[in-house]
Amino acid sequence: MGTKSIRELGAENFVNAGLTVEEANEFHGVLNNILSISSSPTDTWHHLVTNKLLKPSYPHSFHQLVYYSILQSSQSNGAAAADFADPPLYWFPSLEQAKCTNLGRFMETHGPKLLGDSYKDPITSFPLFHKFSVEHPQVYLSLVLKELSVSFVEPPKCFLDTSDPSKHGGTWLPGSVLNIADCCLQPSEYPNKGDDSIAIIWRDEGFDDSDVNRITLKQLRQQVMLVANAIDATFSKGDAIAIDMQMTANAVIIYLAIILAGCVVVSIPDSVAPKEIATRLRISKAKGIFTQDFISRGGRKFPLYSRVIQAAADKVIVLPVIGDNVGVQLREQDLSWKSFLSSGRQSHHFSPMYQPIDSVTNILFSSGTTGDPKAIPWTHLSPIRGSADSWALIDLQPGDVYCWPTNLGWVMGPTIIYSSFLLGATLALYHGSPLGHGFGKFVQDAGVTILGTVPSMVKAWRSTQCMEGLDWTKIRTFCSTGETSNVDDDLWLSSKSYYKPIIECCGGTELAACYIMGSHLQPQAFGAFSTASMTTGFVILDESGVPYPEDAACVGEMALFPLSMGATDRLLNADHEEIYYKGMPIYKGKVLRRHGDIIKRTNGGYFIVQGRADDTMNLGGIKTSSLEIERVCDRSDECILEIAAISVALGNGGPEQLVILAVLKNGYNSNADTLKKKFSKAIQSNLNPLFKVGFVKIVPEFPRTASNKLLRRVLRDQMKHELSVQSRL
Repeated sequence: MGTKSIRELGAENFVNAGLTVEEANEFHGVLNNILSISSSPTDTWHHLVTNKLLKPSYPHSFHQLVYYSILQSSQSNGAAAADFADPPLYWFPSLEQAKCTNLGRFMETHGPKLLGDSYKDPITSFPLFHKFSVEHPQVYLSLVLKELSVSFVEPPKCFLDTSDPSKHGGTWLPGSVLNIADCCLQPSEYPNKGDDSIAIIWRDEGFDDSDVNRITLKQLRQQVMLVANAIDATFSKGDAIAIDMQMTANAVIIYLAIILAGCVVVSIPDSVAPKEIATRLRISKAKGIFTQDFISRGGRKFPLYSRVIQAAADKVIVLPVIGDNVGVQLREQDLSWKSFLSSGRQSHHFSPMYQPIDSVTNILFSSGTTGDPKAIPWTHLSPIRGSADSWALIDLQPGDVYCWPTNLGWVMGPTIIYSSFLLGATLALYHGSPLGHGFGKFVQDAGVTILGTVPSMVKAWRSTQCMEGLDWTKIRTFCSTGETSNVDDDLWLSSKSYYKPIIECCGGTELAACYIMGSHLQPQAFGAFSTASMTTGFVILDESGVPYPEDAACVGEMALFPLSMGATDRLLNADHEEIYYKGMPIYKGKVLRRHGDIIKRTNGGYFIVQGRADDTMNLGGIKTSSLEIERVCDRSDECILEIAAISVALGNGGPEQLVILAVLKNGYNSNADTLKKKFSKAIQSNLNPLFKVGFVKIVPEFPRTASNKLLRRVLRDQMKHELSVQSRL
């Protein structure tokens, strides 16, 4: 992809990469003018991007050629794992842009007061301002709270109380009383959220040429209150009520109504099996569950109600996926959506159930692969923290149209609901599969300005070319979470909107937040994080559990500073202290909080997540991570769709073997021996010449959690069994 530098390329190279002769000659002429005034490869790239010369309509092969050829001039494509050089930067904020962001505007207002003469501007002073937020989180967050649509029935006694030593994360806003769902539904002048503003915009799959549907904030409030009246008539205050549905407009209404009525949402992904549904209902002691008769996805219908009743749910309220009437025969104790609504007071008015801020509103679950998943309680406080992250670093603003294909069963579902409604943005929902052209057309027609993704989703879009011909240029920010991003896929995605930034997000359900992110106030690199989230402090531990010096380039397990608004201080079915704090080192007088991610910090302070602590491997006495192997192998053959690297230690006490599993793109063929040679060459050339590939297997797909995370542990167990059997033959 970039054997020559950008200065060595001619128009014929651009034609070979997919441009017409006319386009190639025009681009080559403009490029030569830019090269004549550019001071560096980065400057060349910056000129091309800011002048919108790399058009979304150009083929991806052309974008790859230009990106890697410019990159070739500044650094090698294949840096060794031990190399802590910064990743190449593709997006740079201007001071004018920075001052228009939420955080930039905020810094211009409060920076001189909080930092004194040290404050310069939002870009220059960002590191100093971030440090202030870590050292004085209550000062920073008390000011940010005024940016959100949060109102208290009873105000807090103080912002932060650290007097209870058993609560490592502190007690935030003690004594306050509110209902966070009510905050979402009420108009607010400050964030420009009025009754007539559009709250939700959506489209059903299969109606791709129809107008999008819209609901105003007033209409949303009325619908939520109608459902809350029915909940009040059917359940008791404090009951846990599950939701196992696609993330539709009705699912959002039900979610808010349960909390408005003083009950607790139990979040269940619509993809899990009956056994997993039953486990979550048992742990949460749910008194009922909202579901659909079917799931509609990719033009097909999949049974959902039947899965829920297999889980032995007590009371099921069933919504039709199509039309007004459910398409299945219900049990005697179950209710159709129509019957359920008629059971309550037929009123669009409801008095919210106000509660202390630490009351549980939502039970979410970890993606545990062995034993019961951890039941993680969210309170009225949790959404405030998540929305503060969206405000500060995603830069979600009033009037934005926010779309992130997800589900209420994992953390991003509730997060985008709260972030949208507490910040005055419009929530965009597509009722169907996000993997096809229909979803992409919805993004175009809805005027989405912030699009969230999961890397495997982007990989599918790029592989199938299903988004060709669409206009995504209204998007000003992309976001990504759930797994590690691929540079080529990110290059493809960002190019669809003239190289707008992709804000990488990494956190945890138990944090109700991210701990590292990208930022509109810093240059961005594909697949990398540029900063800890605001108020978040962490250290990177060496193999002995000793923190590396702050800002040192290193690789190790990340450990969080304990003081964190919104982070859990309890689990419903596990020992919170043992899981997150037992055996952790003391740092600056406080015990660190365990998280389990392995991350690399580069020389310039960028972060690259290298997987979980249990995804590391020891190859020939050298410690490395699955993600390092996967990054190197991913581009070794064009037939590759996905790679998973694991190490397998057989029962004979020998060394760990490197096993690589591959999923091929549709229509491509290869064999394990060919791939083994290519993977070996890529690893030994770009990573470490001592690493040897022991075994390669081609598989149709990878096992994943409901939140789309790769289950390497399952692959490891499967391959250990398979290789053990082979060794005995």
